[in-house]
Amino acid sequence: MRNMKIKFLGSTCGGPLLLPFALFFFLTLLIPTVQAQTFSVLYDFSNSPDGASPDKGTLVLDPVGNLYGTTYAGGPFFQGTVFKLDPASKESVLYNFRGLRDGAGPIGGLVLDPFGNLYGTTSYKGAFNAGTVFKITPARNFQLLHTFSGHADGGQPYGGLIRDRRGNLYGTTKGGGSSGDGTIFRLDPMGRETVLHNFAGTPTDGAQPTATLIRDVTGNFYGTASIGGLFLSGTIFKLDITGGETTLHDFTGSGDGVFPLGAMVRDADGNLYGTTSAGGGLNLGSVFKLDPSGRELWIINFGGSNGSYPVGDLVLDDANNIYGTTAYGGDFGSGTVFTVTTAGDFKVLHSFDGSDGNQPYAGLTRDKAGNLYGTTRFGGAHGSGVIFKITP
Repeated sequence: MRNMKIKFLGSTCGGPLLLPFALFFFLTLLIPTVQAQTFSVLYDFSNSPDGASPDKGTLVLDPVGNLYGTTYAGGPFFQGTVFKLDPASKESVLYNFRGLRDGAGPIGGLVLDPFGNLYGTTSYKGAFNAGTVFKITPARNFQLLHTFSGHADGGQPYGGLIRDRRGNLYGTTKGGGSSGDGTIFRLDPMGRETVLHNFAGTPTDGAQPTATLIRDVTGNFYGTASIGGLFLSGTIFKLDITGGETTLHDFTGSGDGVFPLGAMVRDADGNLYGTTSAGGGLNLGSVFKLDPSGRELWIINFGGSNGSYPVGDLVLDDANNIYGTTAYGGDFGSGTVFTVTTAGDFKVLHSFDGSDGNQPYAGLTRDKAGNLYGTTRFGGAHGSGVIFKITP
């Protein structure tokens, strides 16, 4: 911790300053809020029939520029949807959840295979109200791949899925498992589920993972548990190819953050970058960098005016710049889009004002030209959220 760099960004509205005013003013001059001039709303959700409130699920982009995602609510049955947005910003609903055996309330995003099939999770309903795993074909046929029981096989998958070359799907559940603290699971192409790890919520393990996993080239998985660990504030873990789980970092709940909810990114040197939704120096969340051994190299503490409560996944560009969102804070209190370099230099790209979106819970998707795409839970023309784009 001795060599770790810590930055404080902004201040809470009406809250006490934790730094002397002169030092605070100097720091905010060093890290200005910069509004992007190339922000545009591509689509406004209207609740029914198109869906409402896209949650933590990051959009997925196909080779011809179509965007796919999920909404937590809305649609004709008000249980959420799977949608497509074409390059002309025309939205079409691929599936309306009924809240029955098919599931309801998808929080995580989708994964796309080379054949155009989409895979995702619902967090609720199904046969046991513990969520499901589903597949949607290019012909818009819905297939139920797995129904969680909420017990040994897990329950309530909040994160998205990742897919390997053999067609296996991997994900996490927030609940269920042998201790009720969540699981890491694999689903083979036939729909057979294997639990790879049961979280125990002990001082040596985390609990309740909500983020999508990431994977390195040798097959190791990395992720976050939202609570548990040595300080009960969440962990960063590694699951190796033999199924062995190792805690790389225990969040302390104070200086380095608490409750990591979004997916991390990993650079070519094996460094991990992620966010905590709360905690940090001003209790408004943080962005962090860890080396491969789990040692924190820097922490950026959110301060309200530059964003607060980051819960979405991060994305990394070819120059190792990191992009993400905060659900709250910014110039209008409705959330931000930010970028940070691997050295820890931070900049706000956009502050939402409500009319252009409110509460971006999801992370960002980046195309080959460097355009960023994302969603907000609320705001926009109908108050039901938007799909937005930021050009470089």
